[in-house]
Amino acid sequence: MERLQKALARFDAENARDPNMEIADGAGYPRELLYARRLTEWVLKLAPEASEGLLLAARCQHLCRWMIPRETQPMNRPGYLRWRNELKEFHARRSAEILREVGYPEEIIEQVRALNLKRHFPEDPESRVLEDALCLVFLEFQFADLAAKTPQAKVINAAKKTWQKMSPAARERALALPLGKKERELIERALRD
Repeated sequence: MERLQKALARFDAENARDPNMEIADGAGYPRELLYARRLTEWVLKLAPEASEGLLLAARCQHLCRWMIPRETQPMNRPGYLRWRNELKEFHARRSAEILREVGYPEEIIEQVRALNLKRHFPEDPESRVLEDALCLVFLEFQFADLAAKTPQAKVINAAKKTWQKMSPAARERALALPLGKKERELIERALRD
C-alpha cells in the first residue's frame, strides 16, 4: 500500500500543476487533479475491491492533459481523433515513467498502460469499470457545461455515445445522478431517439 500511496501522490503532484482551475464545493482546484480524484472515487464506487493497477490507471487517466491542448490538431473530427490518440499515448508514457521511478514492476506498468490505452475494452472487466467511471464522471460533472455551450443535437449525440459505452449497472447509476432538469431531458431524448 505504501507504493500505491507514493504513486498516487506523484500523479496528484503532477496534476496539481494544471494551470486550469475548476470550482468545486466553493473552492478552486487544478482541473486535472480534481478530475483524477473524481474518477478514482467512481472506480471505487463501482468496484470497491479494485486492483492496484485499476486504481493507478484511474488516477493517471488524464495525467498532465493540459500539456497537449486541443488546438494542437485541426479543429475537425480527424484532428480531434488524432489529439485523443496522442493524449492517450502521452498519459500512458508519462504514467509509466512515474511508476518505474516509484518501483513498480513491469507487469503492473503494462496493466496500467493497457487500461489507459483501452486495449482490451470492453472484454476486460477492469477496462469496463474504468470506462463506466469515465462516463459517470462526464455525466455528473461535465455534461451540464457541455449542454450549456453546445448545440442540442451535438449534446444528444454525445449522450447517446456515452450511453452505448456504459454497462447496464452504470446506466442505472447514471439515471440516479442529481442532474438538472435540462440535462435529464437531453439524456431522455438521447435514449428515445
